Amino acid sequence: MTTTTTATTAAPGSRKEMAALGKAARGVVPLEELARLEPPAGRDLVATLTAQAETRVPELVPVRHSRMAATPFTFFRGAAAPMAADLAGTADTGLRVQLCGDAHLANFGIYGSPERNLVFDLNDFDETLPGPFEWDVKRLVTSLEVAARANAVADKERRRILVEAGAAYREAMRTFADQPLREVWYGHVRIDAELAAARKHLPPDRFAAMEKILTKARSRDTAQAMKKLTTVTDGERRILSDPPLVVPIEELFPDRTVDEVYDALRGILAQYAGTLPSNRRHLLHQYRLVQVARKVVGVGSVGTQAWVLLLESRDGTDWLFLQAKEAQESVLAPYAGASAQDNQGERVVAGQLLMQAVSDPFLGWQRAQQAGQVQRDYYVRQLRDWKASLPVEQMLPSGLELYGKLCATTLARAHARSGNRVSIAAYLGKSDRFEKAIAAFAEAYADLNDRDHATLVAAIADGRLPAAEG
Repeated sequence: MTTTTTATTAAPGSRKEMAALGKAARGVVPLEELARLEPPAGRDLVATLTAQAETRVPELVPVRHSRMAATPFTFFRGAAAPMAADLAGTADTGLRVQLCGDAHLANFGIYGSPERNLVFDLNDFDETLPGPFEWDVKRLVTSLEVAARANAVADKERRRILVEAGAAYREAMRTFADQPLREVWYGHVRIDAELAAARKHLPPDRFAAMEKILTKARSRDTAQAMKKLTTVTDGERRILSDPPLVVPIEELFPDRTVDEVYDALRGILAQYAGTLPSNRRHLLHQYRLVQVARKVVGVGSVGTQAWVLLLESRDGTDWLFLQAKEAQESVLAPYAGASAQDNQGERVVAGQLLMQAVSDPFLGWQRAQQAGQVQRDYYVRQLRDWKASLPVEQMLPSGLELYGKLCATTLARAHARSGNRVSIAAYLGKSDRFEKAIAAFAEAYADLNDRDHATLVAAIADGRLPAAEG
């Protein structure tokens, strides 16, 4: 790691000692230092993307590149690895938390809790790993700047949006520092309550649009996935083939018998079941595996193995769609250190449970290893369970400001659960120096992101990187 300055973290006991640690970190890494961006020498975006492609499904790599090339914002979504290297070259406060590792705006969203409430939280943890809290904040606020530029928001308004988001993080962390620890852990965002509170700040048409999003979220369940992704053929429910985006496993392994493939899959599913709590394991055992297909998801994840598993209840009254996503080593690992978990799927699940207020009841992990094949780690969750994202690239300035503050507050709560909230709050202080520094960093990094996006587009045009058409 090539950090310019590092503040070390001890294990203080009293609140006074915790606060002293945060103030000491400010002496080593002044708040203004957080604005500095000095990309490492020899930085090579094309080489980074090429290296990532080596561990991905070859025929899906062009899809990933084309999705990243669409806009500077979609590029930013897929460029967690380059930014991880860039962040490693910045000053390190030493105040460690469980990082999301990819805390951009599109990785926050709405989903259903087991109690059937709509909640708002971080919802992507592929890169999660312990590290300096400011890395997540910088990626989040930079994504606001990139999105605001895409939405043609004026310079002055963009700066205000960034500063407000940084201030929301700082103020939330200071609030959490004053709360009892259990209250921090119990806290979560009920999105319907947040919308009601925001109603006076939203024009009627924008409020109606938000209500429509929540209604749509509640419809995004297994029944909706069944309608979209499956059909009935000869009296049997089957997953629709739409290569290369959705490919049933029977089409991927034509040289092996179907029975052989599914015997192996049932064994892997049994391993995953063993990672669930006993009550959830009992529930899962009420279902039988019907079919599996490979499915392309997201932007940055494209090319990693991702599967959808269709299960039917043994009494024939219910269906369940699970998603198994490959978990590779976090892009933060070369700079923040290796994971404490040997299984990368377990790393993702452990980070998610630590950061999320409420998690999917079917969240678990597994390792798939068969003779002559590459070992792959996976984490598993429901494919759809009232999940929805807000249309970031369509937001007006007022909407971006509200959404940025909501995401920043949510990120602060996640960090307060895993890190030393009192030390971080003491480091942030009461002034606006933190948010001004983070805003300056975000603007500088968005400039770099624009240049990187142009580099990707040029590399596709001259054949250095493959891309799918359309």
